[in-house]
Amino acid sequence: MSAVPIRLLTPEEYLAQERLAPFKSEFYRGEVFAMAGESFKHTRVKDNFARAAGNQLDPGPCAVLTSDMRVRIPATGLFTYPDIVIVCDKPEFDDKVMDTLLNPLAMVEVLSDSTEKKFDRGTKFAQYRKILSLQEFILAAQDQPLLERYARQPDGDWLLTEFRGLEITFEMTCLRVKIPMNEIYRGVEFPETPPR
Repeated sequence: MSAVPIRLLTPEEYLAQERLAPFKSEFYRGEVFAMAGESFKHTRVKDNFARAAGNQLDPGPCAVLTSDMRVRIPATGLFTYPDIVIVCDKPEFDDKVMDTLLNPLAMVEVLSDSTEKKFDRGTKFAQYRKILSLQEFILAAQDQPLLERYARQPDGDWLLTEFRGLEITFEMTCLRVKIPMNEIYRGVEFPETPPR
């Protein structure tokens, strides 16, 4: 028996399908990948971070958007839904529908076991680095109080800074945002044995 070949979609076909779908899917190299639902911890960390950052950035010009804002990376063709997107310049969109952002300044991904090693730290971050407007990428653990901030340097390299523990304050480099870690992780219970 031979395998049935997968029909690859164009970006335009993906967007037409995605805009009518009852659930979100990411798109890369012609393939569509359905997104799983988020856990309570994942949602709590994402919402706490977005609320705190949004409150500090009001009244604009920056907007803090959560996982309903699709981002396209023109250099690689990836369409994705980061957990949090911050845009400060006038938003640039893929088309007139204005539902696919092209120019995020900062993005946050809350890590999950299923995507952390292969996708969030590897493939996805490699593609995010190709977004010219992106100055900061943050990975947030949900099983321990840990944020990893990658900040773009003037030479194009990315500098990693870890923020570990509930007693310290997380600070962004590209914006005047400082959030106590205990605020980001408010309402999140951790396992008794911390991960390594």
